Amino acid sequence: MSTAPPPADAPEPTEEDVFEQKAVRLAKRERLIAERVDAAGGAYPVALPITDTIPALRAEYDELEAGAETGVTAAVAGRVVFSRNTGKLCFATLQAGDGSRIQAMVSLAGVGDESLQQWKELVDLGDHVFVRGEVISSRRGELSIMVADWQIAAKSILPLPNMYGELSEESRVRSRYLDLIVRDRARETVRARAKVNASLRQTFADRGYIEVETPMLQVQHGGASARPFVTHSNAFDTELYLRIAPELFLKRAVVGGLDRVYEINRNFRNEGADSTHSPEFAMLESYEAYSDYNGIADLTQDLVQNAAIAVAGSTTVTWADGTEYDLGGQWDRISMYDSLNDAVEAWWSESAPLTRISPETSVEELSALAALADIDEPPLATHGKLVEELWEYFVKGDLVRPTFVMDFPLDTSPLVREHRSIPGVVEKWDLYVRGFELATGYSELVDPVIQRERFTEQAKLAARGDLEAMRIDEEFLRALEHGMPPSGGLGMGIDRLLMAITGLGIRETILFPLVK
Repeated sequence: MSTAPPPADAPEPTEEDVFEQKAVRLAKRERLIAERVDAAGGAYPVALPITDTIPALRAEYDELEAGAETGVTAAVAGRVVFSRNTGKLCFATLQAGDGSRIQAMVSLAGVGDESLQQWKELVDLGDHVFVRGEVISSRRGELSIMVADWQIAAKSILPLPNMYGELSEESRVRSRYLDLIVRDRARETVRARAKVNASLRQTFADRGYIEVETPMLQVQHGGASARPFVTHSNAFDTELYLRIAPELFLKRAVVGGLDRVYEINRNFRNEGADSTHSPEFAMLESYEAYSDYNGIADLTQDLVQNAAIAVAGSTTVTWADGTEYDLGGQWDRISMYDSLNDAVEAWWSESAPLTRISPETSVEELSALAALADIDEPPLATHGKLVEELWEYFVKGDLVRPTFVMDFPLDTSPLVREHRSIPGVVEKWDLYVRGFELATGYSELVDPVIQRERFTEQAKLAARGDLEAMRIDEEFLRALEHGMPPSGGLGMGIDRLLMAITGLGIRETILFPLVK
């Protein structure tokens, strides 16, 4: 099949075109089966005598002068992404999984008349082919293999999309395998994610942490305020929950003497999906005995900055749109209540002074302010929910640099220790980067008596219809009653960390996101 590169704006093939091409390619597959000596093995070889990789050949021979010969024989495999058949010499571009490419030159002199004709008749764009021959540079200076023998390793029954155009966002998400074939950015994002995870693990290892795994299926959901997915175990004949957080099990590990633990794994929350939220997402949680939320903030800054360096080589990262964003330096730490009061005062235009918002401000006063600002009141509004809604409205949008927002209302943080010097708030921070919440940290509540009181208050909210409220977890309380040391805890979304480093949306940072 002779194919020149289509223009970038070439139309995608119609369903009828795809149907016709599929029929032609299936016929070629049947021919491959008929012509194979070991036809019982199917159309394709089980294994191939590969001795080299395309990236390695490019690294070693990229500087060859045009027309140079090496005398070195290489055997590689790759996907055909360009093909041009011209008489006695055929050209094909083979692409490796990382996107690197090498040219294959199939000539009458190199493979003989029969093999050359088979190449022309059987090889299509998208096929995986194996080639063996001398590494050379073509007369035009293209690193190439002068093919001595070849095989089709796997046939692409369906045609590839336009390799020189852009897939729509919807196509990229729904058919990520095509996105990975066509688009450099898709492959780079997968590799960036792997570098981030490796960096996180290295930073934890340097600090003496142990990586553990905790249950995904739980008898009782907890560890965060979120609506869970519910399933049923036939073996135990009981209702189970996909975990919304690993927190309560990681804390059990700390009770057991694992003073520094972390987990990188999946969480599931039966809530909305948008540019920063996915029902299934990767989460990092860690706990450190004898630390607090200040120490965990220091840890988090190191984790993020080291991850940025691993991906970008610097704490200044370049987003997909070309914007440079500085993750370096010491990050600001601001009070939630103070920053909210400053923003409200700047917004307030009346002559009468406003009463400053504090942990003692009533729900009625907060509701009145929300109404003045035309902010929708959250369901089953409490003091803490209203303060957080007001803060997001008045403050969040103005944060540019990475910022720790410190000291949250007590009633929205049932697993967090009360502030050591400020009544009515807890020692919790949220880290905001690029305008979204990236991580959250705590001085953990380790007193089982107070924890039971907090769970009881949550149970009352649940009874009023709050689907995100926690339930009383007796097994967790029993663990705390055996003594948990003062500890600091961290939760950070891996998908969001990739968003902060790459500037992409969450559906781009997740390899295979859930879509309708």
